[in-house]
Amino acid sequence: MLGIDTNVLVRFLVRDDEAQFEKARKLIKREVAAGRRIFVNQLVLMETEWVLRSRYDLPKNQIIDAISGLLEADDLQLEDEPSVEEALFFWKDSAADFADCLIGAKNRRLGCRATASFDAKASRLTSFVAV
Repeated sequence: MLGIDTNVLVRFLVRDDEAQFEKARKLIKREVAAGRRIFVNQLVLMETEWVLRSRYDLPKNQIIDAISGLLEADDLQLEDEPSVEEALFFWKDSAADFADCLIGAKNRRLGCRATASFDAKASRLTSFVAV
């Protein structure tokens, strides 16, 4: 298995630099052809969401579609996929950030009853409590 960094994942998703997209595509294709999966950890996933939102101004629904596509890809493995799925479910109808939704989902899966936060938007999520 080979882990990829945010810049490789973003280039693969947005294709804004054709040369870097081709390098990312060939890397992924080579790993898959060798029977190995590509690994995307949650830090890379959170950073990717931030880049797609802040740098590329993609709307939430397009980012949700992109992350859902990553979850559905057989050749990719996302860290703690159930937490990512739960985070997408809550983020879809929430004003909270994706990162907060993922933090809450991850903490719940790790046994936390809730996540304490000063963030008013995050505190509205069922997995958070306001401080």
